[in-house]
Amino acid sequence: MKLQPINLCLSGVAQLARRRSLFLLVALAMVASVRTPAWSAGVSDIIYLESNSTAGNSILTFQNNGTGTPTFLGSTPAGGIGVFDGTFALGPFDSDQNLVVNPEGTLLFAVNSGSNSIAVFRITSQGALEAVAGSPFPSGGTDPVSVGLMGDTLVVVNKAQDPAQSNNAAQPLPNYTTFKVWPNGSLTPVENSTVSVAYGTSPSQSLIAAQGPFVFGADFLGGLLQSFQVDEDGVLHQNLPQGLPNSVFTDEAGPHLPLGLRTHPDLPILYVDIVPTSQVAVYRYDEKGKLSFVRAVKEQLGGVAPCWAVVNHAGTRLYVTNTGDASIEVYDLTDPLNPAEIQHFVMDSTSGGAAFSTVIDSSGQWLYVSSEQGSSTATTSSNAFHSLKVLADGTLTEPFAPAILPIGGTVPVRAQGITVVGAN
Repeated sequence: MKLQPINLCLSGVAQLARRRSLFLLVALAMVASVRTPAWSAGVSDIIYLESNSTAGNSILTFQNNGTGTPTFLGSTPAGGIGVFDGTFALGPFDSDQNLVVNPEGTLLFAVNSGSNSIAVFRITSQGALEAVAGSPFPSGGTDPVSVGLMGDTLVVVNKAQDPAQSNNAAQPLPNYTTFKVWPNGSLTPVENSTVSVAYGTSPSQSLIAAQGPFVFGADFLGGLLQSFQVDEDGVLHQNLPQGLPNSVFTDEAGPHLPLGLRTHPDLPILYVDIVPTSQVAVYRYDEKGKLSFVRAVKEQLGGVAPCWAVVNHAGTRLYVTNTGDASIEVYDLTDPLNPAEIQHFVMDSTSGGAAFSTVIDSSGQWLYVSSEQGSSTATTSSNAFHSLKVLADGTLTEPFAPAILPIGGTVPVRAQGITVVGAN
């Protein structure tokens, strides 16, 4: 942004001093507006979810002040539509990071899966959302389901598995692709940075590594893990995809289906959920982002179908969300290459939804888990989210009932995604 000259009727020295003072005040105000949301000095979290409605996608905003079930603040149109699959088959709904917030808590990026676009919003000082100029932006493919932010590069996964678009003969292959994020939040495609994968492989996540310029993805139904280096221009450089090792399935029946991914915050380690066998695989990655398998640990305390994961900011706990029994498996990461199970926490079943995406707030004190309508017989009230309190030892409690999302009505809908901004 270029500041225009200020015409003041002052003497030469006074005028120059006044201009410098005004410039400094404007600059400080700009920095504050970009980097310091008003709630960062408070105790509240602002939670965002997507309705994913085919009648009009919207971003739902809630506030958690820690004293009761989070309060609904409002709904903001995302400028597109979501997806719905009445068969509830594996694939179309299996994705993570449907919406993310930048580290400063000033921009939110969200997918419009049914209209092949990415919505971008400014987050105001009160947590409200304002669409940036030009939003939503084409996603570079069909059925975008996941976004990851690395500096000024946005990595998008286009799943190409929306049932409403499946009869389109011109539908492109599923892909991973990148966009330049400009200071005002607008997006432009990065040239020569689209990596396509096979039809039906169902890519599901755009995970930015905590260590190094790498992106990891899970081609869920294809049984493959993807890894990419991202260069300074935002171009993706694909490493050789790899399947889960056969040794993991020696005594286990089931297809090779990797899903939820998370990296350790301080070490080059990737954790991968193996859905059918209720295991968590542990990988190292090298200076080029290439993966090497270390081991897989079995959920022994009762978890069924691990699908999502998050690691706390200190790197001491791994939280794995089990869709099969709406539970969280808590692992001690004292030995980060050998997670040790310490809690099987079954969440409140009031909503009756299937547990999905999970995020941890910046304080590390709250874990938020989205809950989705999991079958044709479930009601739209299954669309909710859980607020789990993290205790001093890293284990979990659920102090109040799930927050039911105000969506549905006559249109079947399955909410997707969750993210949070809040106090540091």
